[in-house]
Amino acid sequence: MDIPRIFNITESAHRIHNPFTSEKFATLGAALRLEPGARILDLGSGSGEMLCTWARDYGIMGTGIDMSPLFTGQATLRAEELGVSDKVTFIHDDAAGHVSDDKVDVAACVGASWIGGGISGTLELLTRSLRTGGIVLIGEPYWRQLPPTEDVARGCLANAISDFLVLPELLVSFRDLGYDVVEMVLADQDGWDRYEAAKWLTMRRWLETSPEDELVHEVRAKLTSEPERYATYTREYLGWGVFALMPR
Repeated sequence: MDIPRIFNITESAHRIHNPFTSEKFATLGAALRLEPGARILDLGSGSGEMLCTWARDYGIMGTGIDMSPLFTGQATLRAEELGVSDKVTFIHDDAAGHVSDDKVDVAACVGASWIGGGISGTLELLTRSLRTGGIVLIGEPYWRQLPPTEDVARGCLANAISDFLVLPELLVSFRDLGYDVVEMVLADQDGWDRYEAAKWLTMRRWLETSPEDELVHEVRAKLTSEPERYATYTREYLGWGVFALMPR
């Protein structure tokens, strides 16, 4: 099992597979008032930067589940690099439907709500692993400003304007699903730049070393078009944040 290969190519050099930065994750960890020994489940844990740095900085214990063997391997190496292999574990598996055997203090899905078929299903899944009084973390896009046309929405890689909500509506949607919003940390444009622009050098280096690969034409097309598309659409219209919720 693996994610589509194109993501393994374009994000192979990423430590964080969303528009957050290490500083934003540090801010989020501090905002959650994490205590040593707190147990965290991270579904769609990518290359493990959140769990590894929180284990180093706050002494948490964590388990990450991700369906990319490349990213799971990178997460394990990162844990070794930071000296927290005794605190965090990364498992190559499909996070969809995964429920922890032991209840956790924080259940997270930061940018992979497709595992539950959308926000509602993912929150329900995360809550099944959560102890009473625990916190759910969900990372989601939202419209910084509403696109004026459907073409602009598609330029942001959405299927339609209705795919995302503006921030106030997103917060209301959490409330309507039965959760209190207790914290949020939002990505900024610098974070978006680091997430998106870092792919371009990775793609160029990959093209230089893989000229006969079956995906070479797809990667070349993306490298040619992505800088303009990103600067025109995503950077201007799309926001992203991690929201801390507690079930009512």
